Amino acid sequence: MATIGTFTKTGDGFTGTVSTLTLDAKVQVRPTDKTSDKAPAYRIFSGRAEIGAAWKKTSNEGREYLSVKLDDPSLPAPILANLFEMEGGEYELIWSRQNRSRNGD
Repeated sequence: MATIGTFTKTGDGFTGTVSTLTLDAKVQVRPTDKTSDKAPAYRIFSGRAEIGAAWKKTSNEGREYLSVKLDDPSLPAPILANLFEMEGGEYELIWSRQNRSRNGD
């Protein structure tokens, strides 16, 4: 697991930065007007460009978090991560590589 972003709560959204080897951006996470259960609860912007979306989730331990998908033409593949509230009221965007079976499936 790696922390690739830090955020603070601002009103009903979040502001912060995302930093990876190919991406270093100030971003805003803004709530959406959900039109269905599968629609994202938030859209993610860097400046005026929309670079992702987030869905509200609850862990098995009852901890609420956001499941985040970031995508940009400069990325070789979308980044999947989770935004968790940490002690002290800050939020961290945590990325972990998806598990793959040993057979490459």
